[in-house]
Amino acid sequence: MIGFGAWEAGGTQWGPNESDEAVIEAMHAAIDAGINWIDTAEVYGVGVSERLVGRALKGRRDEVVLASKVAPKPEGSGFRPDDVGRGCRGSLERLGTDHIDLYQLHWPDETGIAVEDTWGAMSTLVDDGLVRWIGVSNFDRELMERCEAVRHIDSLQQQFNMLDLEHRDLIAWCGERGTGVVTYGPLAFGLLTGAIDRAAVARISDWRTVGDEAVFGDEELTRAFPIVDSLRPIAERLGVTMAQLALAWNRQQPGVTSAIAGSRNPDHVRANAEAGNVTLSADTLAELETLIVP
Repeated sequence: MIGFGAWEAGGTQWGPNESDEAVIEAMHAAIDAGINWIDTAEVYGVGVSERLVGRALKGRRDEVVLASKVAPKPEGSGFRPDDVGRGCRGSLERLGTDHIDLYQLHWPDETGIAVEDTWGAMSTLVDDGLVRWIGVSNFDRELMERCEAVRHIDSLQQQFNMLDLEHRDLIAWCGERGTGVVTYGPLAFGLLTGAIDRAAVARISDWRTVGDEAVFGDEELTRAFPIVDSLRPIAERLGVTMAQLALAWNRQQPGVTSAIAGSRNPDHVRANAEAGNVTLSADTLAELETLIVP
């Protein structure tokens, strides 16, 4: 399954933003193309993304599974039990809905708040009917096992793609325990679309190339481009785009339930949705494995 990620809808982290109407058009294109879930978060554009998602879903709320996230302070509402409740109610108001289908902890707290207390508050949200399922994002196995002692984790959202296999074992472990896995960054933030070369990277001035968390460094690109080039003939042979190949591979990995593909371009959204209909053979998966595993 392919889902729509609304991070790009939240502001200028991905470069100059499109108009609100254009972003909403992209979300409508996703739903019309068969994508039936949208993922957002309170920190995406400091609430902007959630508000735009809420506008896009007006009259269409029942057509999608809606996911959002609460983050630790100072970026988000915080992980103390009362903070989690306030964060959820704030998201509900911005989204214009009476419930969130999947509510997630966005990343681990580092201020000393016991994750058991935070997870207990998330559990209360389910009991109160404000959310249907609860999950975590960017958590490791140790933190997940601590949460599991309180209440089952319905889902893990983790970065995972053909250029980043770091969490492969954790994802498979989740699959074995009945925890769904939603992967983010399945297109390696654009690299696996095949549309970005070094000249294109030089023109990018968003979070991917600027700041402490930049992911398009020389070392990463030196390793990535040969892999991307080796994938091109496979995509051409199969009659799919590079992005569709990367998305199809992602959702067929052990433990993966769904992959997030975000875009503010309706045409890109429609093409991403079609990846949900692409099934790679065992031979093709084995061929890809020889190319991507160091």
